[in-house]
Amino acid sequence: MRIAVDAMGGDRAPGAVVDGAVMAARSLDIGVLLVGPEATLERELGRHTGFGALDVSILDAPEYIEMDAPPAAGLRRKPNASIKIAAQAVARGDASALFSAGNTGATVLAAHAACGMVHGVDRPALATTIPTRGRPAVLLDVGANVECRPQHLVQFAVMGTVYARLALAIDAPRVGLLSIGEEETKGNELTREAHKLLKATSLNFVGNLEARDVYSGEADVIVCDGFTGNVVLKISEGLVELVEGLLREELSTTFSTRVGYLLSRRSFRRFHKRVDYSEYGGAPLLGVGGVCVVGHGRSSAKAVRNAVAAAHRFAAQKFVGRIEQELIASSAPHS
Repeated sequence: MRIAVDAMGGDRAPGAVVDGAVMAARSLDIGVLLVGPEATLERELGRHTGFGALDVSILDAPEYIEMDAPPAAGLRRKPNASIKIAAQAVARGDASALFSAGNTGATVLAAHAACGMVHGVDRPALATTIPTRGRPAVLLDVGANVECRPQHLVQFAVMGTVYARLALAIDAPRVGLLSIGEEETKGNELTREAHKLLKATSLNFVGNLEARDVYSGEADVIVCDGFTGNVVLKISEGLVELVEGLLREELSTTFSTRVGYLLSRRSFRRFHKRVDYSEYGGAPLLGVGGVCVVGHGRSSAKAVRNAVAAAHRFAAQKFVGRIEQELIASSAPHS
């Protein structure tokens, strides 16, 4: 089993991406197919002692899509872009899954074009793992779809439920719909109609969630459209960075606070681990006909390593087939 890695995707590519892929191959015994300009990737691999003994190979792709490029236009102008070649490798069966920390829109389009969609799914959804007061939860969609219909949110809920079972080992995930009030009459037309549809499914639907309850642990799967989900995700990332920065400042102001920090370093490390996105590596793109994991644009080598491991795990668990089975069983509506 081999994971195709878009080595040119991300703000820190190709260095951090190659480093993380090599870490995965070395520590987890995972096969990796690095996709990008061959000469560039050979130089990057040359920095790693003993890489020749690892299951790491290169698939030449002379072009790549910049992070700020229009996705559709970029893929048209660059038919040999690394993300496109990587997605095609998965579709051909040369790789079992795909990882990219590059242009999210281009990744979604390339995966969709190469692998198609799971039967019964109209739109793919990006699902990210978020911390709560209890166990981690799944938030989707966080950026694949700016506009959605009510039936799309139901499909997201079904896919998120499967993901929570496989990735988080939650037997009966509770599904919540992100809205502006707990009452089912609150929200816009999208959330009101989605609430009616979700109530009619066999899902463990617990009703609407307000934004303040996203991290409360009241739901294991939180569903929303991609525009709302992306705003929630970016605000959360900024808040975590702010809190960590303020804590560092406050704990270094006086001698007594520095001593207090030294005595509680273990607790702070545990806190950082719970809110650090790199621990989860990336967000799976649910609904496409192949396993695809999308990483943060700022992915570090650690984040890449964990994302490659997650992609490998989802492929081994036959994640795509299990989503299709759940959709059939739930009779989720589609357009």
